[in-house]
Amino acid sequence: MADVKKVLVPDIGDYKDVAVIEVAIKAGDAVKADQTLITLETDKAAMDVPAPFDGVVKEVKIKVGDKVSEGSLIVLMQASGGAARSVAPQTASAPASAAQTVVVAAKPAPAAAPVVASPAVAPETSGSAHASPSIRRFARELGVNLTQVKGSGAKSRVTKDDVQNFVKQSLAQPRGTSGGNGLQVLASPVVDFAKFGTIETKPLSRIKKISGANLHRNWVTIPHVTQFDEADITEMEAFRKELNAEYAKQKIKITPLAFMLKAVVVALQEFPEFNASLDNSGENLVLKKYFHIGVAVDTPNGLMVPVLRDVDKKGIVQLAKELGEISAKARDLKITAADMQGGCFSISSLGGIGGTAFTPIINAPEVAILGISKASIKPMHQDDTFVAKLMVPLSLSYDHRVIDGAAAARFIVFLSQVLADTRRLAL
Repeated sequence: MADVKKVLVPDIGDYKDVAVIEVAIKAGDAVKADQTLITLETDKAAMDVPAPFDGVVKEVKIKVGDKVSEGSLIVLMQASGGAARSVAPQTASAPASAAQTVVVAAKPAPAAAPVVASPAVAPETSGSAHASPSIRRFARELGVNLTQVKGSGAKSRVTKDDVQNFVKQSLAQPRGTSGGNGLQVLASPVVDFAKFGTIETKPLSRIKKISGANLHRNWVTIPHVTQFDEADITEMEAFRKELNAEYAKQKIKITPLAFMLKAVVVALQEFPEFNASLDNSGENLVLKKYFHIGVAVDTPNGLMVPVLRDVDKKGIVQLAKELGEISAKARDLKITAADMQGGCFSISSLGGIGGTAFTPIINAPEVAILGISKASIKPMHQDDTFVAKLMVPLSLSYDHRVIDGAAAARFIVFLSQVLADTRRLAL
């Protein structure tokens, strides 16, 4: 009879006490290798933990809502053939019985991002940092030198909180103590708010903690300028309503944002410096030949920016369908980190809420972002008379190191012309 094996949570980086949001199996189920056993939620992403071998579930050891870490017991499984892909070493203090083997489940999938191979972690020495590949990648994204970060984890291991706290402290240091990054920010005052009245302390969500550090970095390190304009979308809105009626039976909702996506790509093709990023040296511009557009999505847990890929190759209807699907994934916390990577340009739309203008923060390493506010009917002068037009406010924030004011003005004027005449989307 085949052995009963203990299947454990695999290496999930430095995350501990990660929430189990779904258990996909139950006792008696026959599972195949790579079939999802459980789904974990960590930071902005949900990740599946797959089975390491074919077998039958004998007993499920966790439930939805439990907190797990690397090495936590998931299930007892009876192997039905084939070898497990990763067997944990057994120790003298916890020997496996003759009928039980400890097996580590396969790495979670999909992975947050491609990981560059790195040597095994060794005791920290001068010039090195004790951190997992995922933390090293996170530090690179924030421009943090890990050798300057003091680890608070086991054996001085650097955690994600350590990196975030390092960034916050660096930004708060006064002149001469910012580590050469040029930032001159006074430390925030420490105030006992309870002295002035009743208060309530509410922790920030994990998403806001992570995005907050990125937004702060982007705001203080990128020279932002915002160009404002209005676009006449009277004809576009009429066409959108026709399409909505036509595709209602297919339950596809055509939103103005689908048109905005296509119009932005036309503008990016006309002004390629907006579809670019500075390289690490800051001396070269990387011009991208693909068109992946990030769309800011408001969720109960904070702002997420999933990316729609190859927008130039898709029609309005397909984009509308994908927008609905990826927005739902974001709100349900089913989105993965891979879904939010690779963007060339971002759009933040507040048109469904209100407002006349705002200054969106650039999503580095991109060099521009478009903000969309609520459209309204306005009298516009045309042919010696005034006519009612549906006008939408546009706010274009751009990196002044890459884009000058004249180019930004031309970009937003061109974009407004495309939106005013949807026939241009076919050019």
